[in-house]
Amino acid sequence: MSVHFNPRDITWLAFNERVLQEAMDENVPLHLRIRFLGIFSNNLDEFFRVRVAGLKRAMDFKEKVTAESFYQPPSKILQRINEIVITQQADFDKTWKKIQVEMAEQKVFIKNSKNLTAKQKEFVRKYFDEVVESNVIPILLHENTPMPYYRDKSLYLGVAMRKKDWQYHSNYAIIEIPSRFVGRFVLLPTEDPEEKNVMLLEDVITFNLPHIFSYFGYDEFSANAFKVTKDAEMDIDNDIRTNFAEKIEKGLKNRRKGKPTRFVFDKDMDKALLELLIRKLNLSKKDSIIPGGKIHNFKHFMDFPDVFEYYKKPVERTSFTHHAFEHGERVTDVILKQDVLLSFPYHTYTPVIDLLREAAMDPDVKSIQITAYRLASSSKIINALIYAARNGKDVTVMLELQARFDEESNLEWKEMLEPEGITVLVGIPDKKVHAKLCVIKKRVHNKTLQYGFISTGNFNEKTARIYGDHLIMTSDRGIMADINKVFTALKKPKDDYISVLKTCKNLLVCPVFMREKIVHHIDKEIEEAKAGRRAEMIIKANSISDRALITKLYDAAQAGVVIRIIVRGIYCAINQKEFKEKIKAISIVDEYLEHARVMYFYNKGSQDLYISSADWMNRNLDYRIEAAAKITDKNLKKELKDILDIQLSDNVKARILDKKLGNEYISNGEKECRSQIETYNYLKAKTTGK
Repeated sequence: MSVHFNPRDITWLAFNERVLQEAMDENVPLHLRIRFLGIFSNNLDEFFRVRVAGLKRAMDFKEKVTAESFYQPPSKILQRINEIVITQQADFDKTWKKIQVEMAEQKVFIKNSKNLTAKQKEFVRKYFDEVVESNVIPILLHENTPMPYYRDKSLYLGVAMRKKDWQYHSNYAIIEIPSRFVGRFVLLPTEDPEEKNVMLLEDVITFNLPHIFSYFGYDEFSANAFKVTKDAEMDIDNDIRTNFAEKIEKGLKNRRKGKPTRFVFDKDMDKALLELLIRKLNLSKKDSIIPGGKIHNFKHFMDFPDVFEYYKKPVERTSFTHHAFEHGERVTDVILKQDVLLSFPYHTYTPVIDLLREAAMDPDVKSIQITAYRLASSSKIINALIYAARNGKDVTVMLELQARFDEESNLEWKEMLEPEGITVLVGIPDKKVHAKLCVIKKRVHNKTLQYGFISTGNFNEKTARIYGDHLIMTSDRGIMADINKVFTALKKPKDDYISVLKTCKNLLVCPVFMREKIVHHIDKEIEEAKAGRRAEMIIKANSISDRALITKLYDAAQAGVVIRIIVRGIYCAINQKEFKEKIKAISIVDEYLEHARVMYFYNKGSQDLYISSADWMNRNLDYRIEAAAKITDKNLKKELKDILDIQLSDNVKARILDKKLGNEYISNGEKECRSQIETYNYLKAKTTGK
């Protein structure tokens, strides 16, 4: 059988197209469609900062070697990326125009510098003087001077200025839009109380250009937005004289010097200014130079002002308390008696916070150990841990300093935690710690009790409101023993941690044997299929790109194993004619971000189920510390399997993942099933007993 794969980066663009589809869907509430445009834009920025930058670096190596890593030569993939992105940008612009028409129907208008009323002009001048001006410092551009430093996350205005008596000559400047300090959106006063007028910060600045440059006496101005995306790779040096945290800090500073990977600009920009910027950025035809509409950095539109009065939040989009915690018992007491499976954002995240708060106050609790990858900006998790330390508990926090784009905030958490007496682990230089683990120890009547939780997602109460994840709270001795071993490994010198991880017996742990155990499970299903017996598996993940595991899936499909896959993003497998049983693969993109990783193997009827922090990617399985926990409670196994079955029945928000990457919606004539709504109803019924 010849083996085929879809290139990872092309399948990722197909995922981002599914996000754009949500913005294009007129059945989606208007404010959510705007938010999906913001998500699409933010996703694409990170894609260019990381993946496109990586492809460009790979072109410096031999094509044969890099083609093996990327499934195709990087130069060919980059060409396809540019073609796809330009097409998607055109769809994006059309969608934004349609959305603005619908906004107008709801009396919501985006104003620019040219269509303000007299009262609004006065307001914008005053707002600029009082709020904006101190944050605006133009930089003049000259042909013979280098491009000044620019931030890759910022939006800029390119300004062309001239006097009326100058026939051909213009002067140029760039202005960084200070949305980090001021906010991107300004609500304007209106004559009609039912009408809402929103102005973008860049238009506030554009309106005030004559004031900004009054010293020079210019009387003609044109201003157009642009943004530059930089290579976000962070090189970690090998200087043995510096500790790991210092190396991360140095790497963050070096990231500022990253080469540009994409230049997006308003297609109406002054041509001479555009050419000047391209020259100064050292861009060529091989680079991604993308013309667009007037508005860029759409990521801010994820937080568009709440100006729509015609939307009422459905009850199915509200979180509720898990039935195990409805009777007023302490979370600790419940967990010591039974395992509890929380499914976010349907269940509220409060029990996780409460468990840590109880541990912080409980005089019998001696220690807390927890991993932290991406935390909420005002983290209640961290707050509970600080108070635990102040109450004399031995607190250990594994802070992953290599969490991409969260490096700076995690360094700040480190600076906050250490003075509180908390032991901060910062990971292993060549391995990211991505496992989501917590263990609490208490001593009662000369007996040690251990309990805690394992999750598929970050310990982040903010994202838990919009990310679909599973978290198991348990006092299972075997699982707690293994979590302790993971923390022991993280405290060990680099050469010793692998040997400690290998002693885990209950958790599947990367990078030591999770891959091996997955292959073992697949082989058992293949054996059953070849014997003519029932054989099936369900894999839910964010991404599936690992070549070896995909090849093993191909072997299973060829043997007749029933394989069903739910994957949100990257999916590199391709169904082939030789398969005895076709792989059914779908992607669900809806209001919540599907983030859970789950594995199900029929295993002769024992139905083995795992929740995991790891995707089926080479980086997760071989270069990260990850953990998967087996669900053993009979009722929880059924609950998790029922949720998987609901998702596999989705025929509203599920798209087919096939070789063509066409993102065709599933249309099967069955009763309508929107899995996120049906999952809410299923879990809510367990609470109400109906």
